[in-house]
Amino acid sequence: MSQRLADDLPRPSGANGIRVWLKSSGYARRLLLGEAGDPWESAANYLAFFNQAHGLLKPDVAELDVGELYRSWVVRHPELKAEMGAKKRTAFPLKRMLEEDDPRRLLAEVVEAVVASLRGQTPLVLTMPAPRQWLAEASQLAGRGDVEVDDDTVEDGAMYMADLLRAVSGHPIGGLLLDEGSDGGETVDIEAYRPLINVARHYRWGLALRTRPGRASAEFDTIISAPGEAPPGDFAMGCDISVPLWANDALPVLESGQYYFAEIPVAAQPEAVLQHLARMRG
Repeated sequence: MSQRLADDLPRPSGANGIRVWLKSSGYARRLLLGEAGDPWESAANYLAFFNQAHGLLKPDVAELDVGELYRSWVVRHPELKAEMGAKKRTAFPLKRMLEEDDPRRLLAEVVEAVVASLRGQTPLVLTMPAPRQWLAEASQLAGRGDVEVDDDTVEDGAMYMADLLRAVSGHPIGGLLLDEGSDGGETVDIEAYRPLINVARHYRWGLALRTRPGRASAEFDTIISAPGEAPPGDFAMGCDISVPLWANDALPVLESGQYYFAEIPVAAQPEAVLQHLARMRG
């Protein structure tokens, strides 16, 4: 394994790479810290939590969930929540949340600590809600209801997210995952993600998109979705088997250029998790 996600992706051309990518932070928090546990109170706390979780699950990709950091921060700083709802503009809650200096510093400290702990043996991927999803979530965190988000507003959100990423650009991050959810939600023009695509390319980070089946773009190094027809070319495909895995259904056989992706349910039992990980690793 290397520090760069793009170097570790399997390719249809025959290059081997990662086999198991896990989204596991919610499960790991409950298991290691309890229902109310929060690893984001300091960089030292997060590193201790991360090392325990990573040692327990041994994923091929180390994820750091930036969305979780900000959920934790808003809960612990209600004054920021009030400020996020101060203006009516759809993108304002996300803008106000992401421009706060202290969580940026915490993110940079956590990234520095985790990169040092990994010692180049596993790529570190920052995962964020995709811009439409994070705009909606920030609105809810600010105490608003559902909001209508068009492509122009999505691009605004992408710009605020790209600015945040520049705060950690000095560290050897392996990649960035934008998570639209397993169903992808409403279709967003990929061009609305251009600020994030440009940042990832500038810093030579691998770029991944979790989305609905059938949505693909050459702008990304890998697409993660429920198993379906693979895009043409020498393209890495993540097979999101979260549903069949936990239903004990048969898993699709990995073809050349594919790997498994699975989200571990928060309430999953450790014995079942170990059993399913063994199934994935074959």
